[in-house]
Amino acid sequence: MGSITEPISNLEKGELKVSALTNKEMYHQHHHGRSAHNISVTSLRKKSDLALLSKVRWGCLGAVLANLQEVFLGTKLAVLFPAIPVAIVAQYRHFGSAWVFALSLLGLIPLAERVSFLTEQIAYYTGPTVGGLLNATCGNATELIIALLALRLEKITVVKCSLVGSVLSNLLLVLGSSLFCGGLFNLHKEQIFERKQADVNSGLLILGLLCLMLPLAFRYYAVASGIEALKPTLLLSRICSIVMLLAYVAFLFFQLKTHRQIFEAQEKDVEDDDDDDEDDNVNSEDEAVIGFPSAMVWLLGMTAVIALLSEYVVGTIEEASQYWGISVSFNSIILLPIVGNAAEHAGAIIFAFKNKLDITLGVSLGSATQVSMFVIPLTVVVAWIMGIQMDLDFKLLETTSLFVGVLVTVFTLQDGTSHYMKGLVLLLCYVAIGACFFVLKISPDQENFLHLGV
Repeated sequence: MGSITEPISNLEKGELKVSALTNKEMYHQHHHGRSAHNISVTSLRKKSDLALLSKVRWGCLGAVLANLQEVFLGTKLAVLFPAIPVAIVAQYRHFGSAWVFALSLLGLIPLAERVSFLTEQIAYYTGPTVGGLLNATCGNATELIIALLALRLEKITVVKCSLVGSVLSNLLLVLGSSLFCGGLFNLHKEQIFERKQADVNSGLLILGLLCLMLPLAFRYYAVASGIEALKPTLLLSRICSIVMLLAYVAFLFFQLKTHRQIFEAQEKDVEDDDDDDEDDNVNSEDEAVIGFPSAMVWLLGMTAVIALLSEYVVGTIEEASQYWGISVSFNSIILLPIVGNAAEHAGAIIFAFKNKLDITLGVSLGSATQVSMFVIPLTVVVAWIMGIQMDLDFKLLETTSLFVGVLVTVFTLQDGTSHYMKGLVLLLCYVAIGACFFVLKISPDQENFLHLGV
């Protein structure tokens, strides 16, 4: 593990020697540190065949090649990696904003999955608590990076719409399609899930919704009363953001320490899945396949590439929207979240097919809760530090859509069972909201004007 390029593999000698822990103990210790996000995207991974590399005579070269193979070929999404260099070429050769935007979005799909893989590898070495914290904060790294880059450019419209869209996508599109497909595939089976986990996430989503509605309601009240609204709304937003961050910290302590047993159903599901599907392509190793230093370097490198592509996305979204004849709001609310979370979305649907709804709910509700209670307030706090006046007033149309999305989701999950009709209702809600922003034909300047609270 001393070398950055050293993989944990059998290139020349025997098996990895695990001291102080048996493989079974290592398995349970590792899986206690995993989030539903990490569990979900494992369905898109595949084992790398190192047979040819084991014949490489020079150990250092073989180690480097094995490391590259694990990182780049250990996912079924590897076919999308060529979009990354093509996007960079398109940017520097001025192929057009629409091409750069589309290629950058495609390149972000495998990168998001690989970040999840690398954080899971690091969790093997850091233990369940630190690994769980790492997974909880990196689960929506793509959305956070896009939001911060858009914030640096003071594109408040893109920031707010992309974050609202991420919550709506997880609650209505991901959960809806998972329940719908899972219900049809398991038509004669009763689909049940752990209500306690859903109740905790639902409560946090309602709290986050309240913190988003208060600045909106306060601004309308202030305007109706003839009093100054901008500064008080900004102050209220910052206070609510601190409240949301405190609630999220408490949720992490609740999830990882005091009430971990509530969330262990996900771990039991994936353990059973690994036992039942030994011939599956999912990499269910009980040990790390990449060394700790190497995983850290790869994680930093992948994050840097995500930041580069996100900068391309933010910089070209307005011109691409004009080229395609659709609003920035539609691209931000509908397109960005779908592409940014494609890997975990596919994993959630796959586990719904397998009638493992606890993992599906952990992905959809967990990601929605993380964006609502961590990413959104964090952007407000960061904007505060940067001297940018970003508040939690996400405007009437966006906030109303979010309110309906949270309300329908909470009612859908209240009885602890599922069928395809529940999923269909969620999907149709998402289609209606998407249609609303699709027909919203206003210019980027008008959108920025509206979101600045003028």
